Amino acid sequence: MHGLPALEAGTLAGTPQSGFLHKKSSCMPRDLIPGDVTIRSIKPGDPRTRLSDGDGLYLRLFVKGGSHGWRLDYRINGVRKNLSLGTYPDTGLALARKKANEARAMVSAGIDPSDARKTAKQEARQRLAEKKTADAGLPPAGSFEAVAREWLATVHTAKVSDGHATRTRIRLEQDAFPWIGRRPLDEIEAPELLQCLRRVEERGAIETAHRVKDACGQVFRYGIATGACTRNPAADLRDALRPVVTRHHAAITDPGQVGALLRDMAGYQGHPVTRCALTLSALLLLRPGELRHMEWSWVDTADALLTIPGDAMKRNKADKVNGPPHLVPLSAQALAALAELQPLTGSGQYVFPALSTSKRCMSENTVRSALRRLGYGNDDMTAHGFRAMARTMIAERLGIAPEVIEAQLAHAVPDALGRAYNRTQYLEQRRDMMTRWADYLDRLRAGAQVLAFKAG
Repeated sequence: MHGLPALEAGTLAGTPQSGFLHKKSSCMPRDLIPGDVTIRSIKPGDPRTRLSDGDGLYLRLFVKGGSHGWRLDYRINGVRKNLSLGTYPDTGLALARKKANEARAMVSAGIDPSDARKTAKQEARQRLAEKKTADAGLPPAGSFEAVAREWLATVHTAKVSDGHATRTRIRLEQDAFPWIGRRPLDEIEAPELLQCLRRVEERGAIETAHRVKDACGQVFRYGIATGACTRNPAADLRDALRPVVTRHHAAITDPGQVGALLRDMAGYQGHPVTRCALTLSALLLLRPGELRHMEWSWVDTADALLTIPGDAMKRNKADKVNGPPHLVPLSAQALAALAELQPLTGSGQYVFPALSTSKRCMSENTVRSALRRLGYGNDDMTAHGFRAMARTMIAERLGIAPEVIEAQLAHAVPDALGRAYNRTQYLEQRRDMMTRWADYLDRLRAGAQVLAFKAG
């Protein structure tokens, strides 16, 4: 039968027996106490520091604001350890003995009850955190969606333009998260990812499927770096998707047809701002977005130069912030078109404002819709096709060096030194090229048949 002998502080000697430590006093007789009644009778000032129940279980007196604490001493793997079993009176003698017996059974099985308790607390905290996460509608920690959103926020958004980052996020939200978003990242294998991408393929969005695969691959690579997974299953799908059939922007490059297009554009009966947008699309070699967002503050008529800030160019985020502006020499024809626009839009920010408000630039569909009104469908000519038209015809008809054309098109070159060289050494060559290009278009508009350039 268990007893609760009272012992003085500093008089305990532990001896291992079945893995537990028996408390003995060499200074005081063993005072056997029947139970809770005796414990409740102990008052402050009592000289005893603990009451022993045997087999390592004892009650420490007045340890927490006057309350008593149950403890169990035990040995495991040769190490003496101590386990708290609660405070009295919340934990009575019977419950303390029950807890002690459970701990003794664990020790007998080779399990450290202290470690087991820490593990249980950690698991409980994790379950609580997961519940809070689920209640907030957030993905579980370590899941594909959680890691993907972390990658989007910390890496992708810092690297690419806001528009690019938004498109990537939308693709993942629409085509990946519903199927694999809640799955642990380290459990997703190539067949499961492929099944997800097949759904995108089945609706005919082949290019989108490849873009989703590429984004998933970046998520897995980020997961490897952060320890969320150990391999990238997207790398195993390189040849598993249907290939993308490349379709270039429709563009007219036949001189006779280009002349007819220019005459149609000159006779456009729509809004005069739209007619000027068509004219400058052919003259300036800009991307449609760069043309639409053109601001009057960028135009220097005295120096015949359009200076587009780096953050308005099609670049990654770092180059938008730190990259040089893009310089566009203005031909006499381009200056004349801008002079025609000045009375219409020169008092506002944008050269080509929206028809409904001057606070926004024109819609991306404005030039395309104008071409359609002129009878040119998407398979004939597009707003972006003016760049392809110029790239082809300037090389073939005017004999301009490709590196000069590429510099004016603002196509990236392999290194920063090359970019610096292009924007400085080629400026005068580009001035000459833009003048020759504008004059060439005038001749085509007038109906001249200009032969291809012949070297030598």
